[in-house]
Amino acid sequence: MEENEKILSKHNEIENASKQSWFKRHKKLLIFFGVLIGIGLAIGIAAIIDGVHGIEVLGSFITDQILGMQWLNTLLGMAFTGMFGAEFMATRWGGAIQFFIYDTIKIIVLLCLLIFLISYIQSYFPPERTKKILGKFHGIGANAVGALLGTVTPFCSCSSIPIFMGFTRAGISSGVTFSFLISSPLVDLGAFILLVSVFGFPIAISYVVVGLLLAIVGGTIIEKTGVGKNVRDFILEGDIAEVDGVELTRKDRLIYAKDQMLSTLKKVWIYILIGVGIGAAIHNFIPTEWIQMVLGEDKWYSVLIASIVGVPLYADIFGTIPVAEALFFKGVGVGTILSFMMSVTALSLPSMIMLAKAVKPKLLFWFIFIVVVGIIAIGYIFNALNFLFI
Repeated sequence: MEENEKILSKHNEIENASKQSWFKRHKKLLIFFGVLIGIGLAIGIAAIIDGVHGIEVLGSFITDQILGMQWLNTLLGMAFTGMFGAEFMATRWGGAIQFFIYDTIKIIVLLCLLIFLISYIQSYFPPERTKKILGKFHGIGANAVGALLGTVTPFCSCSSIPIFMGFTRAGISSGVTFSFLISSPLVDLGAFILLVSVFGFPIAISYVVVGLLLAIVGGTIIEKTGVGKNVRDFILEGDIAEVDGVELTRKDRLIYAKDQMLSTLKKVWIYILIGVGIGAAIHNFIPTEWIQMVLGEDKWYSVLIASIVGVPLYADIFGTIPVAEALFFKGVGVGTILSFMMSVTALSLPSMIMLAKAVKPKLLFWFIFIVVVGIIAIGYIFNALNFLFI
């Protein structure tokens, strides 16, 4: 009898251990589906309460209050009114101060949260694993994968170039490497969330889609024309370091995410302050009529000016968003704004100088030419469709 009980007890222990092991193995998948179910329930409840309007209200709440942090703007307005008086806050200087402090806090808070989360995800894609993933794909599909991988990698073009060099040295096709190089500074998950917080989902989604398309098409052209072979000899001749995969613990990943967050913040905080300062000046001191005269959507040259002005600047996507926000509220066309943001992030002068050390003049020329033509085309197309975003 006792022996049977022991056997039954042992069987139960094995069964419980098996269940625990199954949940442990599928924990991430269960969390992912749990989040999807939660989102689905929220949308379903909103639809039941007020139909399509309920879903729109829910979307506006997420965009304005959670991502846009409008509640913070309201609190700052009340606080500054109490400190400086309503009369001062109604002046341009009052509005500029509130815009500067609100946008700075909002961008830095969202930036830190998003980079932490993205870096945690990125810890599952070390360079060696990324190379193996890219090596499994070919043709335009491989270029698409390269562009998508760019969304979970460094946040400025100068950080992307060393990875581009490593991929090239590893023998990955030029189409994939250049799709990655174009996509990495242009499009990332953090930028998408910040764009949603400022412009809403339609413009944010449009920016990501056209950025990925530009990366894929640009990489494909560079590969098919053969100009992608014009890289510096020292890159092709360098040794490839083979590193055995080391499985990181959750603590290791959290430490990595924290370090990446602090490292990125140290690199970009000055550009955020400069960008917000320029945005505050545009928003409060430059008359709308002046902006419309130069960058109005009815001006055929607005996209060209925005693209050319953006190239000499050096900032990442987070530094350009407050400037783009101010231009948007001054009535500048969506296409012009997208062209400006893309030229700053993808074609900044410092990153082109770095890239010139890795590729030969012919390839550098075609890279710049393809990206510039793509950015200008995107600008004119979106200005023509501007009515869809207003």
